[in-house]
Amino acid sequence: MHRFLCRVDAQADNFRRLTYRTAWLLLAVGHGWAACATRQETGTLELRTIADATRSTKRWVDTPPNGPSPGDTLIFDQPLMDATGQQDIGTNSGFCITTRPGVQSQCQWTLTLHNGSLTVAGQEREAGSSRLPVIGATGHYARRTGELLTFPNGNGTFTQIVNLWPIP
Repeated sequence: MHRFLCRVDAQADNFRRLTYRTAWLLLAVGHGWAACATRQETGTLELRTIADATRSTKRWVDTPPNGPSPGDTLIFDQPLMDATGQQDIGTNSGFCITTRPGVQSQCQWTLTLHNGSLTVAGQEREAGSSRLPVIGATGHYARRTGELLTFPNGNGTFTQIVNLWPIP
């Protein structure tokens, strides 16, 4: 069984929740069947994962001049683990292009899980935490948007916290 921490924020988006429930109710009445939107369908969804760069396939493409410079590219495919770091639950695959050596890169990667995928893109800092927008989602995560917070753990792994909410 694939495990990862997931929670639904019952306090978030009260207006949106009311709006979605009203829409479901109107749809149900109009079509003669009963429907009910759950908090999970309308609330904030949080995923916590760990990307393991120590077990990754990666390749650096060094553009001239030699050494760190704008345009250098890192291509990677990493195991994605549950929030405890004990079990593989998917993959974390993508690329980063250096824009400011030693400071930040422009990145795009996809978290692929058994029940869907999330793609993020944006600037990732070389040190500390970074926030990137979710630019696409499939499966269980479809019709949601959000952001990913990532930060290094100091052991070659990265904690990734994804917060998703329904697209209005």
